[in-house]
Amino acid sequence: MPLQTAPALFGRRPLPLLTAQQVAVLKPKLADVIEYRKSGLSLNHVIGCPLECGYCIRHLYDNFDMKVPRALMTDEEAVAMLVDHRYFRPHITPIQLFNKATDPMLPVVKPHTFNTLRLLDERGLTNHILVITRWRVGPEDCQILNSFRNIKVTVLVTYSGITHPGIEPVDSGIAAASLKTLHANAESYRTILYWRPIVPGLNDSDEHLATAQRLSRHAHATVFTGLFFRDEIAVYYKENGLPEPYSDTARRKITPEKLEQRILDLFRRPADSEEPWGPLFRKTSCAVAYVHGLADYNGHYGIRELCDICPERQLGLCAAAWNAPAKPDADQLAKELGATGPVEISDRAIITEGLDEQPRYFMQHGYGFQVHDRAHPHRRRRHGRAEIGWQEGKEGVPSP
Repeated sequence: MPLQTAPALFGRRPLPLLTAQQVAVLKPKLADVIEYRKSGLSLNHVIGCPLECGYCIRHLYDNFDMKVPRALMTDEEAVAMLVDHRYFRPHITPIQLFNKATDPMLPVVKPHTFNTLRLLDERGLTNHILVITRWRVGPEDCQILNSFRNIKVTVLVTYSGITHPGIEPVDSGIAAASLKTLHANAESYRTILYWRPIVPGLNDSDEHLATAQRLSRHAHATVFTGLFFRDEIAVYYKENGLPEPYSDTARRKITPEKLEQRILDLFRRPADSEEPWGPLFRKTSCAVAYVHGLADYNGHYGIRELCDICPERQLGLCAAAWNAPAKPDADQLAKELGATGPVEISDRAIITEGLDEQPRYFMQHGYGFQVHDRAHPHRRRRHGRAEIGWQEGKEGVPSP
């Protein structure tokens, strides 16, 4: 089918733009259309979502009560801003679309999702594009997703199996149906079961885990992770009388050790020497790279305890692509980005000082090598995860 602008394709008008006065009262981070996150440069020129998931990151931006999606600018303006951004590199920088303040497959947002993808594809870009949704996806949507010829599109379907109406009012059956439809119709794009958040006592029963395992057969790969439980989210839980999953909050996502081990034990396939745990991953970029037959763009290969469940072929791809940069080059780039201390390069990561997340991710995606902040060390086996639920000093491996 010929590519068209998505608003015309679906007979919908583009979303109304927020006025300058409305934008002025937004939190600066919400009004900022482009933000660098670990899985990519995040483009968010549409904000507002009616789905009301209690743990939503929108609590951090003070716009959880904004239920009706609105646009900050046109798709054309947003794409132009993205490709002109100082951190954007053609064919290299991974991109996330509408993953901060809305769902990209909501009926009124979807035309903008497809139009933005079209605009990027028509530029001949081959960057990874991540589209994360928990909403309805039909065969006609798959047809459009298959029509893009240059960009590498991955649709990650968020599924939890949570049934508590105050925490997740959206029926997980919607996501499960979307995943099956996406997988059955995939040609040029790939789809991933984004199994999250998994929370002890809420959706971690044997039945919950077994259901997710069965669902994983309808995806090219599966990523599992825990709850992002920040102070703002904890306040919302308290104010609404929701069961608090943990006694403390954390800067990073919480995935307790015992929960992870149960998942690994369930997915373990002892007879499969090539994929002993199947296409199961701890990190988003690992799964995205795998489904496209490429090395991980985040350079997780340096954190070997993350790789102990990876398919053999994927390990080979990542090993071949994983090379530490020359120290003078890393020193110079870190300095240009604002580092305040010396760079150290270990067999695991580049260690910087004085750089916040965004310039670190710019370095990380450019080198394909982990870049960490000296002030926030990544501990073995808990790489990028909260300390909650982990035993200090234990170095175990997945069960045989």
